[in-house]
Amino acid sequence: MSETAPDPNVIRAAGSREIYHPSSDVVDFGHDKPLALDAGIDLAPFRIAYNTYGTLNADKSNAILICHALTGDHYCASPSPITGKPGWWNGLIGEGKPVDLSRYFVICSNVLGGCMGTTGPASIDPESGQPYGIDLPVLTIRDMVRAQKMLVESFGIETLFAVIGGSMGGMQVLQWTVSYPDMVFAAVPIATGARHSSQNIAFHEVGRQAVMADPDWRGGRYYEKGVRPYKGLAVARMTAHVTYLSEQALHRKFGRNLQHGQKLGFKFDAEFQIESYLRHQGSTFVERFDANSYLYMTRAMDYFDIAADYDGLLANAFKGSRTRFCLVSFSSDWLFPTSESRDIVHALNAAAASVSFVEVETDKGHDSFLLDEPDFYRAMEGFLSSAARARGLIA
Repeated sequence: MSETAPDPNVIRAAGSREIYHPSSDVVDFGHDKPLALDAGIDLAPFRIAYNTYGTLNADKSNAILICHALTGDHYCASPSPITGKPGWWNGLIGEGKPVDLSRYFVICSNVLGGCMGTTGPASIDPESGQPYGIDLPVLTIRDMVRAQKMLVESFGIETLFAVIGGSMGGMQVLQWTVSYPDMVFAAVPIATGARHSSQNIAFHEVGRQAVMADPDWRGGRYYEKGVRPYKGLAVARMTAHVTYLSEQALHRKFGRNLQHGQKLGFKFDAEFQIESYLRHQGSTFVERFDANSYLYMTRAMDYFDIAADYDGLLANAFKGSRTRFCLVSFSSDWLFPTSESRDIVHALNAAAASVSFVEVETDKGHDSFLLDEPDFYRAMEGFLSSAARARGLIA
């Protein structure tokens, strides 16, 4: 089914360390198992990189799929081979934690279009022998979920105990419950919405334009040129990162504090601490992420609109659903405000679905789902334990 190996299609930019496609578990789907994309094209062959944690039980009823956010990866509970940092959800996943690895089997895959081992723009196009670049078909959240389903089925798993994810990961969770409702016993969409707002699309467009305006983008063919659009991608990351925080968090951490001394320098260096912080975020991001993947993933989020296929009526998307839902939002999240979670809750109520909802009070903004938030952890543990009892996983 799988192997532990690096992707042979690693691309190295001149003067940079290897960043694309680190070693991980992978599963390859050949020409006999094409992936039908929303763009009307079959993608084959393709690869999915993933990690697993915990042990799958005998009847394969304890599997949880973790869906990562825009700039995340499949190292949710283990150190990243790129940054060396702990898994991005280490606080949530582990023995004795809300996603208890003594009880659950966790699967986390790099999404389609990503840059950490799953087929994406940096992968080799078998037709040309060159990296896809922007010749890879434009992808959707539904395409990502279709690929995840094929991965899950390769384990022989018929029903997932739960699907959990925040932000873009939350979009994947919602798509799972709509596309494959009978495969999802419980769902936890966190800090997300049923469609991308015009404001969010606008922020993404600013980021994409920054990438494409960088001379080193080279029309998306920078791989072959031995360059990378560092500056454009760094600006895109800086812009996006502002949306992940809240005004209160920014003020608490930085205020109007100067980087050096107490006097203005009357120049355009990073004089304020917030400027230095954002520049650091941009410069470190370009060392671990592919610019073209950023274009593809932001576009997939922009296209996301669950109700669009149901005459604009969100409740119709969940009609007849037997999945147990728990929606989580954060009070200071202005990227995906609580009102968007409430819209989903109202639609689920209208569809007579089983749903609970938690708004966590915090001033940390959208990124709260990745941070140490005790109320969030308690809500997750309570919901999952209740669902596990209903599933027969615990007494």
